[in-house]
Amino acid sequence: MKNLLFFFVFAVMLASCARNPITGKKEFAISEKKEIALGAAYDPQIVSEMGQYKDPGLDALINKLGKEMATDSHRPELEWKFTIIDSDVVNAFAVPGGYVYFTRGILAHFNNEAEFAGVLGHEIGHVTARHTAKSMVRQQIAQVGMIAGMLASQEVRNNMEAISQGMSLLFLKYGRDAESESDALGVEYSSEQGYDANYMAGFFRTIDRLQKQAGVTIPDFQSTHPNPLNREVNVKQMAGEWQAKLPGAQDKVNRDSYLRLLEGLVYGKDPKQGFVENNVFYHPVLKFQFDIPNGWTLNNSPSQVQVLAPENQGAVIFSLAAGENASAAATAWVQQNELTASAQKAVTVNGMSGYQVSGSQGGEATQTQQASPEVLWQATFIAYNGQIYNFLEVAQAASVNAIGQTLEIPYRSFNRLTDANYLNREPERVKILKVTSTNSLQNHLRAAGIPNDRLLEFGILNGMELNEQVKTGTLIKVVSNMKK
Repeated sequence: MKNLLFFFVFAVMLASCARNPITGKKEFAISEKKEIALGAAYDPQIVSEMGQYKDPGLDALINKLGKEMATDSHRPELEWKFTIIDSDVVNAFAVPGGYVYFTRGILAHFNNEAEFAGVLGHEIGHVTARHTAKSMVRQQIAQVGMIAGMLASQEVRNNMEAISQGMSLLFLKYGRDAESESDALGVEYSSEQGYDANYMAGFFRTIDRLQKQAGVTIPDFQSTHPNPLNREVNVKQMAGEWQAKLPGAQDKVNRDSYLRLLEGLVYGKDPKQGFVENNVFYHPVLKFQFDIPNGWTLNNSPSQVQVLAPENQGAVIFSLAAGENASAAATAWVQQNELTASAQKAVTVNGMSGYQVSGSQGGEATQTQQASPEVLWQATFIAYNGQIYNFLEVAQAASVNAIGQTLEIPYRSFNRLTDANYLNREPERVKILKVTSTNSLQNHLRAAGIPNDRLLEFGILNGMELNEQVKTGTLIKVVSNMKK
């Protein structure tokens, strides 16, 4: 509660009445100066936590079109920045101050430049309408202090699974009104750049298909976002209105030129960032491996790996640590997180030197609060290949008898990776293919080596139905280094 109270006070201090550039009305939000400062502070954290994907062609496109669109937007004075994030998640998001991010996953699913431009305008709209600034008042979007919060906050411990989503908290959640307003701005901004916004509308069908493929079936009345198919209808209507305002000016689609830019784009998970196979996590670049307990969930990001027990019983957080050796890293980590170690000792893990500290948090009542459940923690620091690695185990005391030994499986199995089969694993990459005959998409995909159990996936990737006829000379997306 102390951490939550601090953030509430901090948010109130930041908040003030500011004028909305779209409506011209004053509203309760952080000032523009503070908005810009917050965006500038979060940007390096986002890039560090999620990783940046560098591709000269796609970088040039997002920066050229993004800056042209931002210059003609309601807030041209901001120092806009556009970044491609190294994630296969299909998403785009923005933070205050003009920082816009597209994942390589969403770039792979666009099938022309007009779709891309519409979504880019939508994200710029979140910033120009100050949705990001208003959201910042309502929610804390950083993962800083996650470990301390997990140990000290009863609310955080009870929601360990939500906390485990890490930087997904940076994908700011807006209400239906904000999403609809940004849809309208996306149509406006992309139309003014000469794009046919009907293709932006069509991309919502791709979003709908992806959601259904993932088993997401949230009723409209429970969703904070408008239904994708309803958004498709609304955006098509707005696209028609803008075409009437600017007759003959919105005809850019640029399908083939956009698809050519996708050639070689990493598709899906990149094994170089680490991957799981047969309950073992392998990292071919850093050359280590460790076991994942059966039935546990793994979340991987560039900055840490989170291994979660079923029913939120506990978690193991694996990350790099700073220090000249394992003992020094352990001491620095305990001090940084303001913890008290009740036990500490030198350890050896598969021939590698290490140091282990452990303790507990909570379990005691104060004058103002009831006793919270006691949480036990243990951090094991291992020196390997010039780095210090930390396995932090966290569990409520009541769960330790059930999962205590299982929590130690990751650190006890930490070992050198020497098998060339895992060290040399390559990612799948987008391959652009020009079809040489008129046939169904399904038949073209099969001819390109796409297995039956992935046909729907690649139908969605191409923005087509499997039975749709694809004419001679049309470009489609398949992949190289296919995983069978």
